[in-house]
Amino acid sequence: MKATTKLSLKLAGVVGAATYTGSLLGGAVAYNVAMHVSDDQKQRGQALSRSENTEIENFWYDKQPKQQWLVQSFDGLNLVATYLPNPKANGRLAILAHGLGHSREQMIPYARIFMSLGYEVLLPDARAFGDSEGHTIGYGWLDRLDYQRWIAMALEQLGPDTELVLMGISMGAATVMATSGEPMPDNVKAIVEDSGYANLYDEAKFRISHKFHLPASLIMPMANRLARSSAGYAFSDGEILQQVQKGGLPILMIHGSHDQTVPVRNAHHLYNQLTQTKSLYIDPEAGHVEAVRTHPDRYQAVLSEFLTEQVGLTE
Repeated sequence: MKATTKLSLKLAGVVGAATYTGSLLGGAVAYNVAMHVSDDQKQRGQALSRSENTEIENFWYDKQPKQQWLVQSFDGLNLVATYLPNPKANGRLAILAHGLGHSREQMIPYARIFMSLGYEVLLPDARAFGDSEGHTIGYGWLDRLDYQRWIAMALEQLGPDTELVLMGISMGAATVMATSGEPMPDNVKAIVEDSGYANLYDEAKFRISHKFHLPASLIMPMANRLARSSAGYAFSDGEILQQVQKGGLPILMIHGSHDQTVPVRNAHHLYNQLTQTKSLYIDPEAGHVEAVRTHPDRYQAVLSEFLTEQVGLTE
């Protein structure tokens, strides 16, 4: 064997070993950064959620009569939610799911909309966020099991004839879509997702490559294995589209065409693949979860039209 050939093989071996080591390290770092939330991060998420609202929205929320609800998750976490009663609701409740790095206060603007449309509102803190226990993020996949419990509690507290709508933004959108594929009562009439992803693994790859500019194809396999062994689920488990298909509930999809966090192609993919009753609203000027801000009147009109068609008018 020629000396140059031997050298090439050695170099290839060194590069291969370095690449493998780098993928292991990168996967471990990506897993820890992506999956874990500290108590300080929880508090910052609560402050961030309120800071992103207008003063009028926060003032409105603070003045609302409210109750604190508690449920325990399947793995023993105490989860917290705020219930906002509405005397004009006539037996209808919207359960709203916040996004990554935030808390239930992020959903205050949406709570105002639903209240104006004649719904009571339940605002849970996702596991590992806000006042709920836990430090491992569920990304909508573990949360789907938590939302089954919120649904059961709502029917227990408000009555077996209560009609429910599930609505979420970003990670919360994935939560309500994933929940829709689990066994649930006929009381759940529809879901609304704003800026949600169709597949958790693909979304994680996108964020690693576009936000952190790292080789996602090398990092994600290790991060996926670590998640399965340490978090109780893998990124590859998060087949959100399949859950929506399995559930078959009517769905309204909302997305901004300039979304750089969850690309708008997710909404188009969902719409093209789903066969149930569906509606799609793409805001041509909005970024990630910005459609409620860029054209608020249009946003409420789209939501109202969908809910009227799928749930009916309040009396």
